[in-house]
Amino acid sequence: MERKSSGERYNRQVVLKQFGEAGQDALLQAKVLVIGAGGLGCPVLQYLTAAGTGSIGIVDDDLVSLSNLPRQVLYDTHDIGKSKTAVAAAKLRLMNPDTQVVEYPIRLDKTNCLDIISGYDIIVDCTDNFASRYLINDACVIKEKPLVYAAVSGFQGQVAVFNVSRKERQWKGNYRDLFPEQPAPGEVMNCAEAGVLGVLPGIIGSIQACEVIKLITGMGGSLVNQLLTYNAIDNQVSVFAYSPNKHRGAIIPRNENDFHQMNYEQECFTGGALFEIDVKTFDVLLLQPDTLFIDVREGHELPLITEFEYARIPLGELKQKWNELSKGTIIFFCQSGTRSLQAATLTAEHFGNTHQCYSLQGGIVSWKKMHEKQLT
Repeated sequence: MERKSSGERYNRQVVLKQFGEAGQDALLQAKVLVIGAGGLGCPVLQYLTAAGTGSIGIVDDDLVSLSNLPRQVLYDTHDIGKSKTAVAAAKLRLMNPDTQVVEYPIRLDKTNCLDIISGYDIIVDCTDNFASRYLINDACVIKEKPLVYAAVSGFQGQVAVFNVSRKERQWKGNYRDLFPEQPAPGEVMNCAEAGVLGVLPGIIGSIQACEVIKLITGMGGSLVNQLLTYNAIDNQVSVFAYSPNKHRGAIIPRNENDFHQMNYEQECFTGGALFEIDVKTFDVLLLQPDTLFIDVREGHELPLITEFEYARIPLGELKQKWNELSKGTIIFFCQSGTRSLQAATLTAEHFGNTHQCYSLQGGIVSWKKMHEKQLT
């Protein structure tokens, strides 16, 4: 059943000549999937909800931590340790009952990505790691879904609209046209290592939300085949046009079957003696006395680990601590498995055959969830 826009709530938008009742009704019928409920995801979720987007899906398996609060303004001190999707959904429903909010408190991967994005009109990438960006991009190309992308680091941010054409028969650009190959280990620092100015995700996320609204309503020009960059230090804004690569077939999976054969984590962090281990294998290795467990998260990140002994070496400090690692088996873990995979790769490449290096697939959040289920 179609929902019609309520006059008073959306009046300031409806009176815009380029927007009108038609634009508001289009928003109320739209289904938008926001992947990542962190620094970028918070403003995107808040503004899309306030604007009257009909249905919003939220994908994130992370928990709120103290270090999130300066930039993830949807959360407060009382939310620390809680599921981001649960907290965000509850607050968004209070913000606007017109918007249906669907929670996906899971880690997006190749086994669930295609199915989840299929039910949405527009996909919004608010993630903070390269493996997820390439995964989401390729899935959107296969499913022919418009993708609104953004990224932030330090004082700089960027926004682009992928898989959309401005005119008939125009080739649709995507993330791989800008960045064909995934970066090598240690080549690009993440926000935990490089830092990020707290207000920057708010600025970039707001632009991202605006691009989503423009796509839905057909209002104005979108960042199609263009990349917008912003520098908070000097307020420099630039928009660069790029040409889509018509011969990208060798890079992007041709179909769903090829997509399922991809290993996005391994492609981001390729290394010799590197293997990911699942939760069950991790538990077996916990019983081995000669195994060293290393948490590569920052000291303030949750959840806290009290179930077993481990060393804490943040990823940014790992190279300086290699001389402290004895020979043998090393299991790295982090929040979701991305940083630990990079740590395992770097360490394996450094030591060669003297060390067996592994990464906990899905991170410590997945491990915690599995054990909580076993207790219920």
